[in-house]
Amino acid sequence: MNEEIRDLEPKEIWNKFADLNAVPRPSKHEEKVIQFMLDFGRGLGLEVSKDLVGNVIIKKPASRGMESRKTVILQSHLDMVHQKNADTVFDFSTQGIEMFVDGDWVRAKGTTLGADNGLGVATIMALLESKEIPHPPLEALFTIDEETGMTGAKGLQGGVLQGEILLNLDTEEDDEIDIGCAGGIDITARGTYNQVAHDTGYTTYQIAVKGLSGGHSGMDIHKGLGNANKIMNNLLLLGQERVNLGVIEIDGGGLRNAIPRESVALVALKSAESDKFMELFQAWSKNLKADFSAVEPKLSIEATPLSVPVSLMQTEAQNALLLAIKNAHNGVYAMSKAMEDLVETSNNIARVEVKNGTIKIACLTRSSVEAGKNELANKLKENFEEAGYEVSLSGDYPGWQPNPDSEVLKVLQAKYVELFKEQPNVVACHAGLECGILGQNYPEVDMISFGPTIKGAHSPDERASISSLQKFWKFILKVLEETPVKG
Repeated sequence: MNEEIRDLEPKEIWNKFADLNAVPRPSKHEEKVIQFMLDFGRGLGLEVSKDLVGNVIIKKPASRGMESRKTVILQSHLDMVHQKNADTVFDFSTQGIEMFVDGDWVRAKGTTLGADNGLGVATIMALLESKEIPHPPLEALFTIDEETGMTGAKGLQGGVLQGEILLNLDTEEDDEIDIGCAGGIDITARGTYNQVAHDTGYTTYQIAVKGLSGGHSGMDIHKGLGNANKIMNNLLLLGQERVNLGVIEIDGGGLRNAIPRESVALVALKSAESDKFMELFQAWSKNLKADFSAVEPKLSIEATPLSVPVSLMQTEAQNALLLAIKNAHNGVYAMSKAMEDLVETSNNIARVEVKNGTIKIACLTRSSVEAGKNELANKLKENFEEAGYEVSLSGDYPGWQPNPDSEVLKVLQAKYVELFKEQPNVVACHAGLECGILGQNYPEVDMISFGPTIKGAHSPDERASISSLQKFWKFILKVLEETPVKG
């Protein structure tokens, strides 16, 4: 299946991407891909090193005649988000990604594709391997664990790199040049509850919310997409109010940086109310699907009778849980006052896990303004603490402040216009790029982010545009050829 990918243009990148996608590379378990990159660099006879946290650095001297140019750091992250459809049988720890061509798009079979940020990694690999491409001195920085903590960028020590320009290849619209991004912080609420056993007179149901688009909790948060945890909570609240429905367990969402696509809950109610519940449930489901029809046409909401032991949450604990999730902000919180159409602050209720007397709720709050990030994080903390939960704030990382006077930005703008006869969009994004963190230890480095068009990142609908990668390859070659002279 992946052989057809290797025949696509530019072959230099697609072949490297196919090689990379054969290597399992989940966040926090990058041992195999780290070794893969070390072997790749050593096989080229280049200077290769691994730092204390696992980042891989490969250095390549300038091509003939380019020795006087400023050293360019090419940066991408090695890990990928692992998400799959519920009916897809796939082991991310042992299997390579199965890809196929769909018109102008490369997709994966029921899983995330890994184009975020695998196409950036593959591009850098192609540049390191080439013997013909003109380029300044290069330092390739392959960071780890970008998707779940940015620990690679956080752990990179000052003085390891000597470059004056950094090109981050992790932006997902090919007409954009990114000069800023949001910071983020993880909010985790944990609690316990007592269970009440009921042996007879109750009917149990599995409620399943499925078919949502999901997507990147930063780049897609403004689209009004369905959040499976919020939808499930609305259903449970309605059930609690109308038929005294009791919660047995909830399993919703997954990774913090992915908008949750699915949630499954086990519930119970008195058997005498079963017919009433199913009648009401059908009406609720119809209304919810109508509400989301424009953005979530594949939304599925089902209730299936099951025969399982009935051990319900204590009523007070259930009330507190459902009210806490209802009151927790999800989605866009504030729009930027500095840049038009930019989300400033948002939150994603990413994970809800209720089982065997324990509760865990995981959120990711993002903001391009530190005060905004702290304000929303503290509101969420207070909300969950009011429910009686212990709340921890972790994984805090800074945003990247735009520099509209960047020297390399002027180069990219000029080369873009020269090649494509139109102005690029100079933007800041609501995703968490590594530039802000890297800039803490390398404050004098001029940083820019750009990349080929990728849609549906962090979901099984992730896809990469073939024509866009051709455009991006042409662009980055021109940029490297025209980088500024030292001094």
